[in-house]
Amino acid sequence: MAASILSHQSSWPFPTACVSSRPPTTGVSLQRHLPLPLKPRKFALNVKYNNRFKWVIQFSLVEQSAPEKFDIQQLVGFLYDDLPHLFDDQGIDKTAYDERVFFRDPITKHDTLSGYLFNIALLKTLFMPQFQLHWVKSTGPYEITTRWTMVMKFVLLPWKPELIFTGTSVMGINPENGKFCSHVDFWDSIQKNDYFSFEGLVDVIKQLRIYKTPELESPKYKVLKRTANYEVRQYDPFIVVETNGDKLSGSTGFNDVAGYIFGKNSKMEKIPMTTPVFTQTNDADLSNVSIQIVLPLDKETESLPNPNQETVHLRKVEGGIAAVMKFSGKPTEDIVREKEKILRSNIIKDGLKPQFGCLLARYNDPGRTWTFIMRNEVLIWLDDFSLD
Repeated sequence: MAASILSHQSSWPFPTACVSSRPPTTGVSLQRHLPLPLKPRKFALNVKYNNRFKWVIQFSLVEQSAPEKFDIQQLVGFLYDDLPHLFDDQGIDKTAYDERVFFRDPITKHDTLSGYLFNIALLKTLFMPQFQLHWVKSTGPYEITTRWTMVMKFVLLPWKPELIFTGTSVMGINPENGKFCSHVDFWDSIQKNDYFSFEGLVDVIKQLRIYKTPELESPKYKVLKRTANYEVRQYDPFIVVETNGDKLSGSTGFNDVAGYIFGKNSKMEKIPMTTPVFTQTNDADLSNVSIQIVLPLDKETESLPNPNQETVHLRKVEGGIAAVMKFSGKPTEDIVREKEKILRSNIIKDGLKPQFGCLLARYNDPGRTWTFIMRNEVLIWLDDFSLD
C-alpha cells in the first residue's frame, strides 16, 4: 500500500525542502500535507524504513536547472532578527516566504502565504502571545530548525487562562529562490504531532482550566520547555525572608516572616506582599524545612531592614533552572510528597539531574479561595539543562 502511494506521489511538483519528515520520531503524511503545485518537475525518490518504523522519504531533483545559490547561514541570521517580531506591530517580513508556503502544527494547517499570515493574526488577536526564540540552526541543505517558547492568554474567557507551548519548527527552503516554503511545528508536550492531533487538542483544552492566583508580584522566570508532565523554568535571582518550618504543607513560622514585611523589622518598614509562599527542604528525606516569603524584586539585600528576630533572616536565591509541576486543591503533606515523587521520577526518566529536596509554592490564602482552584507548584532545582 505504501509503495503504491509513493509511486503515485513521486511525480508531484514541489521543492525538495518542503517534504521534510523531521523529527525522525514523528511521521508526517505527505498525501495530506504537500503544498500546492508550482510547476512541472521530475523527481527521483528514495524510500527508507527507519528504526522507529516510520517512512523516511528523500527526494532529489532530476533533469532541472541548478538551483539558485543562497547563504543558509544568512537565513539563520535573518530568522534570529525576524522571528521575535512574529506577534508585534512590526510583524515578520512576508517577502521571505513563498506564496505557496505550507504551514502545519498539530491542530492547524494552511497551504498559502495568506493562510499563514491569517493564522499569525488570529493568534495575536485571541491570545496576545509572547514569543521567545531560543535558537536557530541549519539542520539540512534546505532546512532550518528553530526552538521557541510561546505563552498565550485566551482573552475570550473571563479568567484569561495562560497557555504555554514549547517546541521546534522545521522550516523548509525553496532551493530555486531561497525563500521559506514550509513551516512545521512540533510540540514538546505531546507524542502525536501529525495533523490532526486529538492529543494536541486535549493539551490545549487542559490548559483552559481555572487557576486562582492573586495579582501580586512573584519571582520572574522563563519557561524553557513544557512537557506533558512538568515545565522547565529559568528563574531570575530573588530575595526571601525565611525562618524554620515544620513540614512542607505546614504554616509554622509564617507569622514570623509575615511579621517582617508588616513592619516588625529594624526600620519598622512595611514591605509590599508578594506571592507565592515557599516551604523548602534541602535533604533527601524532605524533613529539614524552612518557610519563606519572596520580597519585591526592586529590593536589594543591602537596602532591606534587618529582622527583629534572630530566627528570621534574609537570603538571596541565585535563581537557576528548575522543573515545576502545577496542581490545584489543598496541598496536604501526603499530596505534596506524592507530587514530589512523581516529578522527580519524570525528571530522572527524561535524563535530567535533580538536586536533593524541593520547594512547595502556595499562591493562595487557603481561607480566601475555593480549594479546587487553588494554585500550587512543586519545584525541584536541576543541576544542568540544555535545550540542544
